[in-house]
Amino acid sequence: MEQPQADPVASEAGAGDDADGYRIRPLEPGDISKGFCDLLAQLSPSAPLTEDAYRTRFAELARLGADHLVLVAEHAATGRLAAAGAVLVERKFIRRCGTVGHVEDVVVDAAARGRGLGERVVRRLVEHARGRGCYKAILNCAPELRGFYAKVGFQEKNVQMGLYF
Repeated sequence: MEQPQADPVASEAGAGDDADGYRIRPLEPGDISKGFCDLLAQLSPSAPLTEDAYRTRFAELARLGADHLVLVAEHAATGRLAAAGAVLVERKFIRRCGTVGHVEDVVVDAAARGRGLGERVVRRLVEHARGRGCYKAILNCAPELRGFYAKVGFQEKNVQMGLYF
């Protein structure tokens, strides 16, 4: 599969090497072999993805451009992924055709927690939403994660409701 060319989303999202050996960067086609699906399974158990299914979904999301960004934290020494998160930009009619950033699927590998990776990923996702002109960034989280998200600037507002199929 051909590699993407220079990605403006990567520079906007603040990809780069961090001093502690983790690099926060956009998801890449080859990340299925670096533990991306295993990482997501720590967030929500599901059947494993085939490589074809992963690549098909990756291509679908890539066509959305900067309106859908998945970031990962890669450990430089091992090449394994230790954290991930996504932001989806919703185009609205309200607020004079404003946009909202939905932060989703934030997860840090159990063995890498406590190193600030989740905070760094979320901050970069929020920066991306702000850079796309979003008037707010929102997310849903478990009650025990309220403190984590408050630390990165989120405030509790409203009530989440869900209807699962």
